[in-house]
Amino acid sequence: MTLRIDPAPPPSGMLAANLICMASMLIWALAFPAADLLLKSIAPLPLAALRMVLATAFLLPLWARQDGLATLCGAPWRKGLFVGGIGFGIGAYLLLFAQSRTDAVTVAIIAATMPVVGILLERVHSRRPMRARLIVGLALSLVGGMYAYFSQIGAFTVGLGAVAAFTSVAIFSWGSQRTVVDFPQLSNLGRTTITCAGAAGVLLLTWAISAASGAAPTDWSRIGLAEIGALAIYGFGSLAISQLLWLVGVERLGLGVASMHINAAPFYVMIFAVMAGGPWNWAQATGATIVILGVLIAQGRFRA
Repeated sequence: MTLRIDPAPPPSGMLAANLICMASMLIWALAFPAADLLLKSIAPLPLAALRMVLATAFLLPLWARQDGLATLCGAPWRKGLFVGGIGFGIGAYLLLFAQSRTDAVTVAIIAATMPVVGILLERVHSRRPMRARLIVGLALSLVGGMYAYFSQIGAFTVGLGAVAAFTSVAIFSWGSQRTVVDFPQLSNLGRTTITCAGAAGVLLLTWAISAASGAAPTDWSRIGLAEIGALAIYGFGSLAISQLLWLVGVERLGLGVASMHINAAPFYVMIFAVMAGGPWNWAQATGATIVILGVLIAQGRFRA
């Protein structure tokens, strides 16, 4: 029996693609609380490297089983190293660095700029004009995301961490677009794996250079069961699985529209909090509703 990860699109392709993006963001939202815990014991660079290594170790056997060893060995690994190393390796490190210098809320707010970057990249690549419904949908998506974020914000820290977060968003947007465009011969699982492997290679090399240059070593004795569990969630779930679903959504919806889903992340974080016994937040639920409306308008479901 052959394992298939990306089956043929069903008739309700747009609905399925949006549900895939929502699932990706739901899983991705787990990264914020996991990173908060892990950054107390592990520096951003080794943490980013470990995350990518775990994701790659999880994805490689799945890719080999689905598409065969011949496809895996014949894949464009040099290009994967370049796109993955920059787009997802450096991007992941900068995002962790930003969270270590600021906080999860600040990083999440800055991540709300991804639809802007995504749509600009998409329009530059395709040379298509901006339509009114896309502008309205983008504006609603940003408003909904910002409303949800600021409903719980205590302070918005701007500085080196914020600059790193902005840079990470731009690099990740570029990497997402290039992954879909540059690897047309690969399945979505193959694209996810080859770019995660490229990111892991670049981060491991950078970590080795940093350690050889005298960077403070990680105190592995501080890593307990809680940290191991958080690292599993951080590497396997919020990266490997989330990234696979994300690239499927980008392929079907386009980078601009798919990235609007990132603004609903506070609502998903709130769901996790409610499941843990926290209160329901109507402001974040309202913000998520506005995000969904913006995505629907941008895709032409409603007239703007």
